[in-house]
Amino acid sequence: MAVAATSVADYTASHADAAPPGSHTSFPALKQVDVGLLNVGYAEDGPADGPPVILLHGWPYDIHSYVDVAPLLAARGYRVLVPYLRGYGSTRFNSDDTMRNGQQTALAEDTVAFMNALGIQHAVLAGFDWGARTADIVAAVYPDRVKALVSVSGYLIVNLVANQKPLSPLAERGWWYQYYFSTQRGVDGYRQNTYDFNKLIWQEASPMWKFDGATYDRSADAFTNPDHVDIVIHNYRWRLSLAPGEPRYDELDRKLADNPMISVPTITIGSDFDGPNKDGTAYRTMFTGPYSHRVLDGIGHNVPQEAPREFADAVMAADAL
Repeated sequence: MAVAATSVADYTASHADAAPPGSHTSFPALKQVDVGLLNVGYAEDGPADGPPVILLHGWPYDIHSYVDVAPLLAARGYRVLVPYLRGYGSTRFNSDDTMRNGQQTALAEDTVAFMNALGIQHAVLAGFDWGARTADIVAAVYPDRVKALVSVSGYLIVNLVANQKPLSPLAERGWWYQYYFSTQRGVDGYRQNTYDFNKLIWQEASPMWKFDGATYDRSADAFTNPDHVDIVIHNYRWRLSLAPGEPRYDELDRKLADNPMISVPTITIGSDFDGPNKDGTAYRTMFTGPYSHRVLDGIGHNVPQEAPREFADAVMAADAL
C-alpha cells in the first residue's frame, strides 16, 4: 500500500527535497550491525517507524548509488536502509575462517540475515546488478519477507546449467571482464588495478553518464575492503562453474535451479544497458503477481544514481501495486 502515515509528517516536512538529486554526497547515518557471518555496514535515512525499504547495490558500485534516492524516499516516510554487500565498504566477516564466497545465494541469505538482525519481517526490496539479483532471489524464495520488488534488468537469477550456453559474439563481448577474472592474470590485474578497472566499468556501463572524480571516489573507497577482490573473483568464477559454492547454500541453490517464479508486486526497469532486453519481454513471464515494466532511455547501468527520481518513483509505485 502507499505510504500516508501521519506519524512521520514532521519528518517529511523537514526532509522533503531539501536538496535536488545529484547534490547529495553522504547519508545522515552510517551504522553497523552483526548478522551472523558478517558485521554489516549500512546507511539509514528516514523515520525509524516508517515502512522499511532495503536498497541493494551492485558491482562495481556501493551504497552511494542511492545517495540521492534515499532522501526522496525518506521524505515520503520510508525507513531507508542501504547495506554494503559482503566485500564492500565497512562490511566485514566475523571470522577469518569463513569462505570469501560471492555466489548469489550467499548474498541473498546475507540480506535475510540483515532483515532479521534489524527485526524487519518484510520490506520493499530494490536493486540493480548484484543487488537486483539478490532482491530477485529473496522475493522468489522468501516471498513472505518481500512487500514489493524493484528490479533493474528484470529477472537476473543465475541458472548454472543455462549459463553454460554460449551467447552471440556481440553479447559475449560485453562479458569480457568475466573471462578475464577466470585467469590468474585477471586476479592479479584486478587486485593491482582495482580503482582504474572499476572506473572503466562505470564508463562502459553508463557511457552517457558524466560523473565527476569526486562521485567516483566516494564509491571507490568501498573497494578497499580487504575481501573485495576475493568476493568479486569468486562471484564471476562461480557463475561460469569454475569455482564451487558452499554446502550451506545447496538447498537454496536447488530451488533456484528450477527457475522459480516471482509472485510479489514488482516493477522492473530496463535501461540502455540492457540492449535488446530493454523492453522487458524476455523475462515478463517470470513475474506472476501485480507487475509493471518501465523503460528509461538515455540511462546506463547505475540506474538509481543516474535517474534517482525515476528510481524512487518506481519504489513507491511498486509499494502501491
